[in-house]
Amino acid sequence: MLDRFIWGRVTRISPEAPVPVVTFQRETHRIGGAANVAHNVTSLGGSAALLAVAGQDDAAQTLARACDEAGIVAIFATEPSRPTTTKVRIVTERNQQVARVDYELDAEIPLVVEEALVAEIDRQSDSASAIVVSDYLKGCITRRVMAAIVRAATRRAIPLLVDPKIPHLDYYAGADVVTPNHHEAEAAVHMRVSSHDEAQAAARAFRTRAQCEAVLMTRGDQGMWLACRDADGALPAVAREVADVTGAGDTVIATMALALAAGGTLVEAARLANEAAGVAVGKFGAATVTPQELQRQVNETRAS
Repeated sequence: MLDRFIWGRVTRISPEAPVPVVTFQRETHRIGGAANVAHNVTSLGGSAALLAVAGQDDAAQTLARACDEAGIVAIFATEPSRPTTTKVRIVTERNQQVARVDYELDAEIPLVVEEALVAEIDRQSDSASAIVVSDYLKGCITRRVMAAIVRAATRRAIPLLVDPKIPHLDYYAGADVVTPNHHEAEAAVHMRVSSHDEAQAAARAFRTRAQCEAVLMTRGDQGMWLACRDADGALPAVAREVADVTGAGDTVIATMALALAAGGTLVEAARLANEAAGVAVGKFGAATVTPQELQRQVNETRAS
C-alpha cells in the first residue's frame, strides 16, 4: 500500500457544504500496509523481501522507489486491471485528519497472479529466517497463497507470523504466532475483552480457533496479552505519549519476527515488540523504530 498525505491549512468552512476548506501546502508519501512491516524490519537492522500485488500505475512506481530507498527488496506480482492500493489522507497542520480517499480493489487475485506469487514465495523462502503475513483482505492472501506460505515455513523450520483478518482465520492453521487486536479476537471467539481475565480467556480461545502456537493480542492502552505453551500473561503498555496508533501493529509483528529470527524466545520477542510499539505510537502515521530508539525505550522501562 502507498500512503499519500495532502497537507494544508483550514481557515474557513465551505459555503457549499458544512466541510472545512483546506488550502494546499505540500504532499508527502509513505509506504504502508505490508510494506510498512518490511520497513520496520529494515529500520531495526534486518533484511526484508516484500512479496506483494500491485497494479501497473504511478503508485506502484512510487512504492517501488520508496521501498528501494528503505532497503527493501520489493517483488511485485502485477495485475494491470488492479490499482495499487493507495490511501490519500487530507491532513491539517495540526496533524488532524480531515478526510481519507482509498483507491483499491479487494477482489481475490486471478489465477495467473496467484501462481506468480506462489512461485516467488517458494524462491524467497529458501533464504528467509522468518516469514510475516500481513493480511488486509485486499485479495492477495488467498487460501492457496497462505497454504504455500505454511508449507515454506514448515519446510525451512522458520517462524511464521500472521497479522490476521478474521474472515481468513481458517487459513492460518500452522502459524507460529498470530497477532490480532482485541476487537478481532472478540469477533473470532465471540467474547468481550475488557479485563485481564477476559483477555486471557479470549487469547486462549483464539489460539485454539486459529490452530496456532501462540497468540499476541494487542489491547491498545491496555498493552498486550501473550498466550502460548510457555507463557500466558499480560504485557502492560509502555508508551509515554500517544500521537497516532496507525501502523503500531506493523511495528509489533516486525519486531517480534526479528527477535524470533535471531533466536529469541516468544516471551523475549513479545516484550521487545511491546517496547517497540511504545515508540511507534508516539509518532504520526505509520512509523518505524530504530535500534537506538528501542534501546532507549527498554532502558526507560527498566528504570521506571
